[in-house]
Amino acid sequence: MTTSLVPVKVVIAGGFGVGKTTFVGAISDIVPLTTEAALTTVSEPTDHTPEGATKTTTTVALDFGRIALGDDLVLYVFGVPGQQRFHFLWPDLSRGAIGAVVLVDTRRIEDSFASVDWFERMGLPFVVGVNCFSDAPRYTVADVREALAVRPDVPVLLCDARDRESTKQALIALVEHALAAASGPAASPSSAFSR
Repeated sequence: MTTSLVPVKVVIAGGFGVGKTTFVGAISDIVPLTTEAALTTVSEPTDHTPEGATKTTTTVALDFGRIALGDDLVLYVFGVPGQQRFHFLWPDLSRGAIGAVVLVDTRRIEDSFASVDWFERMGLPFVVGVNCFSDAPRYTVADVREALAVRPDVPVLLCDARDRESTKQALIALVEHALAAASGPAASPSSAFSR
């Protein structure tokens, strides 16, 4: 008996250098596709890395990973570039997704505002994953929620983008949130994603 494969798409978003490529790499069953380009002096005015960071590359199109969940379900994970000059890619990369994980770096929380605003405008369910960098200030989930001004129903959780189990928990939270949103009374998919 042949089983149909059910594909599910999710997006990983957030500011520059927040850990999107690392997240996709940590959870993917396959070697992830990345579109990394070297940081140059030309990009210094727009690509600000945190003090002491060793980041030498940036995503210029997307990251892609795949996770098999049993014999009949596959999760496709798309990381979107964080810099404003690449925001034109977000609609196409998000089309058909059930939701997004917005990663946050508490050293530069304002870099995630654009992602939160965009997914809210699109009506796409999302969760906030606070990527716990070792040298980043520690805040409570309530403080991060307030700083981002996200609705009370949006899950905010701590995660480590380097750790497979932690990224898995973030994706489980996203799927549960997307299912709850789809079954809620106000469930109406955005026309941008229904094609």
